[in-house]
Amino acid sequence: MNMMKHRKKATGFIALRFFLCSVLLVSVLCSPAIAAPSSAESPPAKTKSVKPKFKDRRALLKERRDILEKASLATGIPWTLLAAVDQYERTLQLSRKKKPPESVIGITFPKLAWVGMMNPDHEDTNLVSITFFNGVGRDGSGDGVADLNNDADRLAAMAHLIIKKGKTPEDMRIGLWEYYQNTRSVERIEQFAKLYAAFNTLELHEHAFPLPITASYSYQSTWGASRGWGGFRIHEGTDIFAGYGVPVRATCFGVIEVMGWNRYGGWRIGIRDLNNVYHYYAHLSRYEKTLKPGDIVKPGQKIGRIGSSGYGKPGTSGKFPPHLHYGLYRDNGLVDWSFDPYPYLKRWEREDYKKAKTKNK
Repeated sequence: MNMMKHRKKATGFIALRFFLCSVLLVSVLCSPAIAAPSSAESPPAKTKSVKPKFKDRRALLKERRDILEKASLATGIPWTLLAAVDQYERTLQLSRKKKPPESVIGITFPKLAWVGMMNPDHEDTNLVSITFFNGVGRDGSGDGVADLNNDADRLAAMAHLIIKKGKTPEDMRIGLWEYYQNTRSVERIEQFAKLYAAFNTLELHEHAFPLPITASYSYQSTWGASRGWGGFRIHEGTDIFAGYGVPVRATCFGVIEVMGWNRYGGWRIGIRDLNNVYHYYAHLSRYEKTLKPGDIVKPGQKIGRIGSSGYGKPGTSGKFPPHLHYGLYRDNGLVDWSFDPYPYLKRWEREDYKKAKTKNK
């Protein structure tokens, strides 16, 4: 009995000692005075990085490219993949009601994810304590702290998550999936990376009207109007009426996501752009012969011809006048939702007229 009591006391003493050591370790790690360099008389003040306001978009993109390339050199991740993740994060913000101000790097993290869920200091920038509490925060700028408001630090944190499993393309794909837990997100990022790799620039937001402005055509705002064939539904696009065979052009830099027959849209093609918007072209008479899913297109490139296909089994045509049904759908990370393309078509039409006028001068 005495032996059993002695063992219980010893076990209790060890448990108490372990608990006290844990508390002491946490206190040390969370103490700004301990975390500060030995030469400092007082801990550095935590100041939020001032985000530059770029009046010139080119200057903004140049700064972004510089940060992406530095992170690429440091991690071995292609800058195009880092740019794709950054852009994908930015597109998710576009679908929110409250949009954050434009920054050089669009990647963001919740505060608790950055410092660690159990970290008592929600403003922590100390790498040791952030790591102890399993936070994602990293130092990408080389100043020795992990600042959530620093563009380079947020990019470094994302890079660390991407290569968590390794640096092969498959390893990085797994890293992305583990972070987003969404196959759709990984597919979008790979599409974006493909575009950046093809053109070697971040300047990929130019647009064009879907028909040549020299063609004879007409259109008006019809988005939201009722449709009856195949059951009641709303019209999710704008109809641009023109003669059979008039060229249909890509409106954006993008990746062909879908080609083939749709019982409503007939011969149709779907293109995904860098704003995570799906451009839907329907009722075509034919495609350009060389195109296939996965191909990259640019604004003004011919992708098909005006027709009147649809409303039936494959090959059905002539149930309505020839026209292009043009739709826009935004991906919020989970679903695509339709929005009115008419204002964008008017803008791109005006821009094409201006370009033509400048070219003819």
